[in-house]
Amino acid sequence: MVYFQPLDWEILIKIALAALLGAIVGLERVWGGHPAGLRTNMLIAISSCVFTILSIEGFPLRGAAQDTARVAAQIVTGVGFLGAGALLQAKGHVRGLTTAASIWLVAAIGMAVGTGFYSIAVFTTLLSATLLVLLAPASRRLERQARERARMDRSERVAEAKDLEEDEDMKFMD
Repeated sequence: MVYFQPLDWEILIKIALAALLGAIVGLERVWGGHPAGLRTNMLIAISSCVFTILSIEGFPLRGAAQDTARVAAQIVTGVGFLGAGALLQAKGHVRGLTTAASIWLVAAIGMAVGTGFYSIAVFTTLLSATLLVLLAPASRRLERQARERARMDRSERVAEAKDLEEDEDMKFMD
């Protein structure tokens, strides 16, 4: 026999809010041309919210043996695994750290909504989206400067190596 729970509007609103907040972060990622965009961030926020709601509602605290925080802990671990999949290492540098961090962030936002901490979820979403947008140009400029410094350091090391080589050749000729 299948038993359906009546629709709980508060839970539906939580899920919709998680989707909206995930979409805000996801839109910034899409506009920046980064992986894990709109749909991914929405799905992570929704699923984190639903897991959190299920943890609280499906496994209520009864006795000392029950712990609703176990599901929350597993969300953090599982999403960390997802974020690790967004990382790429190539030519001595790592790409995708911000994408991985945004995946983790959206999961936290979904969990905040699932527990009813709406103001924290909304504030965190707006703050993080604003920071991602405003700090992107500065971040790109700093990364470009770091690459230029590294390139200059390599050029200097190559020049020093050639000088040492020439010095050794000159000693050999003497």
